Amino acid sequence: MTSLRPALYGLAALALLFGLIDFGLVLTSDFLSVRGVWASAGLLVGWGFIGVGLFAWWRRPDNRVGMLMAATGFAWLLSLVGASDSELLFTIGQATSSIFFATAIHMLLAAPDGWLHTRIERRIVAVGYLVVIVLVPPLYLFVDPARDLDCRECPDNLLFVARDETVLNAFGAILNVIGITIVVAVLLSLVRRWRRAPAPERRLYAAVYACGIALMLALIGLFALQSVSNDSDALDVLFAVAIAPLALIPYLYLAALVRARVLEGGAMGELVARLGEAPRAGELRDALAGALNDPSLELFYWLPAERGWVDPDGHRVELPGEGSGRAVTGVERDGERLAAIVHDPSLLAARAHVRAVGAVASLALENERLDAELRCKVDDLRASRERMLRIGLEERRRLERDLHDGAQQRLVSLALNLRLARGRLRDDPDAADRLLAGASEELEAALEELRELARGIHPALLSDRGLETALETLAHRAPVPVRLGELPDERLPEAVELAAYFVVSEALTNVAKYAAASEATVSVGRDDGRIVVEVADDGVGGADPERGTGLRGLADRLAVLEGRLEVDSERGHGTTVRARIPCG
Repeated sequence: MTSLRPALYGLAALALLFGLIDFGLVLTSDFLSVRGVWASAGLLVGWGFIGVGLFAWWRRPDNRVGMLMAATGFAWLLSLVGASDSELLFTIGQATSSIFFATAIHMLLAAPDGWLHTRIERRIVAVGYLVVIVLVPPLYLFVDPARDLDCRECPDNLLFVARDETVLNAFGAILNVIGITIVVAVLLSLVRRWRRAPAPERRLYAAVYACGIALMLALIGLFALQSVSNDSDALDVLFAVAIAPLALIPYLYLAALVRARVLEGGAMGELVARLGEAPRAGELRDALAGALNDPSLELFYWLPAERGWVDPDGHRVELPGEGSGRAVTGVERDGERLAAIVHDPSLLAARAHVRAVGAVASLALENERLDAELRCKVDDLRASRERMLRIGLEERRRLERDLHDGAQQRLVSLALNLRLARGRLRDDPDAADRLLAGASEELEAALEELRELARGIHPALLSDRGLETALETLAHRAPVPVRLGELPDERLPEAVELAAYFVVSEALTNVAKYAAASEATVSVGRDDGRIVVEVADDGVGGADPERGTGLRGLADRLAVLEGRLEVDSERGHGTTVRARIPCG
């Protein structure tokens, strides 16, 4: 804003000087009639556009309407140079006399938020600039003011090369057809935008839209008359008719800005009063919707721990992107991201007001964000509990199946061998000895299977020797080389040690099964009251916690301890599994 203000002052001073020069040129012109009227009207239009445009530009620097309005005013003042008795100034003014129509069309199609929203609008504006900048000036190579403009008192056209009536008529007809096509397209776009605009926008900018439509209708008549007649008096009258709505546009836009400011002030006061009454659930959204006059408004809240957005009910959401027909304005408190106001795109023209509303409501938004975070945690815990129950049942069935198919079968075989050995002990001692040897082997195998099952439920080594020794054992048993980094040298709470152990165990199992890695690293450290367990590999990456039950089960196990599991696994760049577990 500080760098923009001197530039705006400079443009205002330039507009003042430019306008006074034009005023003098028009008053001293030898070929204009009613010079005083034209001089006054010229300043009224030019200074009106520039003054309102610079004010709008200062008030809303991110909105291009103010800049386009000021450009239209300067283009209009440039066209008035054509009233000069100087041949050079007359030629410049005549050759550039249509530029202000292109900038005015651009401004009308960009209002009120400053952007061209459709491909058709962008093409209309591009063709408009192409015509007035590239196609119109060459026309004056064949224009003799005395004969073609019916102006014997006009200065000579310095661009004039030769008079060719055939070329002039053909060129003029083509430009008229293009001009009518552009103006009709602008007219249809304005009508369509008016019909689709939200009610608040229609109420504020009704007069501006009406003047824009009236201007387009007058231009259609002007181009149509040029196509069938060379009556200069009729053309001058129709031109004056077209200038009338054009002149009104900046003043009506200024009135809309003032009215919007008044409405914003009233809405802000009402919002402050409603926030002072400690709004209940749902009332904050209604209060903001009323302050911004947008019934479709939605509120989303940022959860730093989850690094994601939730709605007021705590359900995870994604912010709408481009092409969604919605706009997003962020709200911060003490420099931290707090919430997002999702609103109608028409409010982009009043983005400063939306931010002000968010700032006023930031304390209430913070309170509701905490409520949403609590609801999100409750939902997560409920879902986690359901998954834990399901996983517990599945694990129970797996244990039953492993016991039935493994250790139980071996023990049954052991009992059978012992009975057989007992029956042959007297008759065939050698056979009995072989049966007892087989029974011993079955017993060892059954014991080993039971140890494996017990290790999967609760590793005895962890309870006896601590996390460091247990992780060293896991690393030694892993099928891929594992490098151990920082490890705790003191005992941690049993639940924390168990969670950390299973994070490492599951992560190393996944490395062996899926990662195709040459090495893995394991570290366990402290960070701000939390134990951070990290397992990284140099494998293929692409791990997705949602696809399997292993990582999701770990996340649920950590959720019980209010911990969090993070998985960074860009395809082709390895995988890092990181668990953060509270540990006072």
